Amino acid sequence: MVAEVLAAVPKAPREKKEKAPKEPKEKKEKPSQEKKADADGDSAKSKSCSKSKLGLSNSKATDFGAWYSELVVSSELISYYDVSGCYILRPWAYAMWEVVQGWFDKKIKNMGVQNAYFPLFITEDVLNTEKDHVEGFAPEVAWVTRYGNTEMEKPIAIRPTSETVMYPYFSKWIKSHRDLPMRLNQWTNVVRWEFKYPTPFIRSREFLWQEGHTAFATQAEADSEVLEVLDLYSRVYEELLAVPVIKGKKSKKEQFAGALYTTTVEAFIPETGKGIQGATSHCLGQNFSHMFNIEFEDEQAKKQHVWQNSWGLTTRSIGVMIMVHSDDKGLVLPPRVAPKQIVLIPIPKAATPPDVAALMNQKIDEFKAGLEEKDIRVVTDKRDIYTPGCKYNHWELKGLPIRCELGPKDMENNCVVLVRRDTGVKEVVAWADVLTRVPILLETIQSEMLERARARHSTCTETAHTWAEFMTALNNRHMALAPWADEPEVEEDVKKRSVTPDAMGAKTLCLPFQQPPLPEGTLCFASGKPAKCWALWGRSY
Repeated sequence: MVAEVLAAVPKAPREKKEKAPKEPKEKKEKPSQEKKADADGDSAKSKSCSKSKLGLSNSKATDFGAWYSELVVSSELISYYDVSGCYILRPWAYAMWEVVQGWFDKKIKNMGVQNAYFPLFITEDVLNTEKDHVEGFAPEVAWVTRYGNTEMEKPIAIRPTSETVMYPYFSKWIKSHRDLPMRLNQWTNVVRWEFKYPTPFIRSREFLWQEGHTAFATQAEADSEVLEVLDLYSRVYEELLAVPVIKGKKSKKEQFAGALYTTTVEAFIPETGKGIQGATSHCLGQNFSHMFNIEFEDEQAKKQHVWQNSWGLTTRSIGVMIMVHSDDKGLVLPPRVAPKQIVLIPIPKAATPPDVAALMNQKIDEFKAGLEEKDIRVVTDKRDIYTPGCKYNHWELKGLPIRCELGPKDMENNCVVLVRRDTGVKEVVAWADVLTRVPILLETIQSEMLERARARHSTCTETAHTWAEFMTALNNRHMALAPWADEPEVEEDVKKRSVTPDAMGAKTLCLPFQQPPLPEGTLCFASGKPAKCWALWGRSY
């Protein structure tokens, strides 16, 4: 079936409520950008690479937007697609998502969550069941209005999220307390017809995610799961992606539409001075169970409405990792999420005898087999039509954590040279020690990348008690931790007042779980009213 997909509000003008800085314009990439050599060199055509092609042409420090746009294409993560705001995830990117998926899927299954799949389409009447929920997504909902040349009698929405897809069936499946808890998850795609600044991984019209939907007999059970899942999200960022995050609760204005409350993990990109929502875990309360009549009979044979949660993590996580760690040479990948963790490169010289070159390749194969037995993800680069420098550049651009070099002198000395992508540090390792040294070095790289990111992250928050201090923090491209009256009207006022000619307004990123002391009489930095809590503010993606 050929479907015409239209935005829910196709004639609505673009939002002009705030003046935002220019973001990188989406552009179709040139074919030459995609014709990189294959990992094993089978499709390589060029025999050399010029110095002008080493690394990236844009600088992360001076033109972050252009740097990021160049990086995600040049490193073979994505290709631009004919539909604006949609991107092709190439194998190098998808492999990272599979690592995240595999780790998280195992964890939630250990919690008792089961995977399922629900359809992509939603009828209009079902989508409109929960008023606040649909209003929160209405501008982003895409609709199927026609098949072939025939107009559909009723348009069908493409899911922006799946609450309204799943909950009519929860009401059919849940009848007794014996049916609880119900804990489902699906790995899928969703469509949100974004109007603002499409950016690969960060903000796109179609993206991949997991969404968990669960139902419990009591609020205590629901509350417990919200935090358990949020902790897993924090671990995805910190243990896999080596990205520090702050755990907290969203303000009423920023929480998920229709939720009782929303918890979040928030990351920060120092170069742009912007926060970015990493993942969210929502307690929906009994709102949706009332709307969809999801009831159960308790042990006293009384009818009760279930308590529900929903929670999601998207491929945005890959983009956050790229922004935090990568440099002007290309990607810098944490070992635990890298598709390949080490590249083995023999480097014979033109004068190297054929028998020595053959022994060199044989030794490379031995290392590969030994490392793979230790569950190290290995790739070899034996391409003889490229210089060693070109090979090094290729794998630096791809972000591999370790490069292993084996040249003629190394053959004589029974050693290899290991080079770290994150620091560039080289070390000579005896052949006998390679299989033990590489796993240790990978763990060292993983932990040190997180430590460096945490150290930098810790310098990006300023405490603000006054409006002047708040604006100073924003102008320094930092987050501001400030006492707040916790009122939506004040937050909206802050967003408007903090707009500058060069930057959009700030909003609450979260109310951090780790709250500093709030002495009695402390006033809100923005309104002068009594402060109720500390809030973390910032400009954001």
